[in-house]
Amino acid sequence: MGASSGAATSALTALLQAVLNGLTVGSLYSLIALGYSMVYGVLGMLNFAHGDVFMVGAYIGWGLAALLAAGAAAGGVGGAGAGGLGLLAGPALLALMLVAAAVGSGFLGLAIERFAYRPLRRSSRLAPLISALGVSIILENAVMLIFGTRAKVYPAGAALNLSWSLSLGGVVLSGPRLLMLVASLVLMIGLEWLVRKTPMGRAMRATAEDREAAAFCGLDPDRVVATVFFLGSALAGAGGVLVGVYYTQVDFFMGFGAGMKAFTAAVLGGIGDLRGAAIGGLVLGVIESLAVAFISPVYRDVITFSALILVLLVKPGGLFGRVATTRA
Repeated sequence: MGASSGAATSALTALLQAVLNGLTVGSLYSLIALGYSMVYGVLGMLNFAHGDVFMVGAYIGWGLAALLAAGAAAGGVGGAGAGGLGLLAGPALLALMLVAAAVGSGFLGLAIERFAYRPLRRSSRLAPLISALGVSIILENAVMLIFGTRAKVYPAGAALNLSWSLSLGGVVLSGPRLLMLVASLVLMIGLEWLVRKTPMGRAMRATAEDREAAAFCGLDPDRVVATVFFLGSALAGAGGVLVGVYYTQVDFFMGFGAGMKAFTAAVLGGIGDLRGAAIGGLVLGVIESLAVAFISPVYRDVITFSALILVLLVKPGGLFGRVATTRA
């Protein structure tokens, strides 16, 4: 009896740990998926360069930390515990990396919208898709040529206490995991507030509903679309820093896998619906984690996409999306 009770407790602990791990990774998928849903909701287009914007954000955070470390070493400042970063260690360094990555990625998103999307708005739907794929290839190869093909070690120890952890009944919550969960949640809540409660958010919703009618009402659709690209790209850039701190390394190809999973999350939740994208990312992360923990890591992607297919068979618009209808 005691052995069976212990086995049940162990299985429950493993289940809770897998769910927690899934929510951690899923929060990242949600953060990136919001960018896909925002652009699709306003323009009806898919920005397949979005995953590489996330990758660039990770490199911006790493590059900033490397520059600060070099400057501190040249000035004879800093200690071993801070990795030579002096006073700019811990929360200050982390906040600076997040802001720099968000702003830099936001402006990159503006450039993508201005030069790769805006000239093609009146073209067929295939043209912007090919343009986005071209931008994705350009970004990947540019980062590879500038920084090399080897993965870069992230200064996670200088930005966060990696030894901190909280254990509740055998379920372990580490510092990086808590950071990713809390930061992603705060950013998603902030975006929800901006979209629902601010004049710019109302302009975004009006433009998504009917761009021509919004223009007749005095709104500038180009400005609204640019804002959407900036916000979505900024969230992805911040997500890149969080991933760097969580996994302690980044590489030029990391945007492809994360972008595909985030796009899957957006479709699962309902492409074009922000809450759906957020929940879809969390659901996808939990499904992945449970597959790894209780079945096999080999079948992780098979199970993930099988779940997506099953959901779309029952609800073609996703969990919270609406199926578009055409009038006869």
